[in-house]
Amino acid sequence: MAPDFFRALVAQVPFVDCVTTMLDDELPLTVGEWEEWGNPLADQEAYNRMLSYSPYDNVREQTYPDLLVTSGLNDPRVSYWEPAKWVAKIRALSPTTKVLLKTELGAGHGGPSGRYDAWKEEALVFAFLLNSLGMVEI
Repeated sequence: MAPDFFRALVAQVPFVDCVTTMLDDELPLTVGEWEEWGNPLADQEAYNRMLSYSPYDNVREQTYPDLLVTSGLNDPRVSYWEPAKWVAKIRALSPTTKVLLKTELGAGHGGPSGRYDAWKEEALVFAFLLNSLGMVEI
């Protein structure tokens, strides 16, 4: 809502395509979430509310902060295509924004497992942020 307030953003396995996901009653977690979110298939008000805050549906032609977005191929909570769709839309509507997408091919929602792989992931996040803030070049 206020992209000019930030220089960089790290979105790790973000739930960004809320409407499309919540409309798919075949996904493992969708129906269970209707109690909290509302059922957009049966309730127009719930649908409109989700549409109003769904990040994917609210991408506009504007400059965004630098973005590092992650996903996991085996994520049962946030399907890998959600962050990928979001990144593609931002790149199309904001070609000057630096947007990086990293999809872990062997990970789920929690990112890579193992102490050293987790540290490598954190090092990537810090390197991205330091670069976006102009403190290091990578």
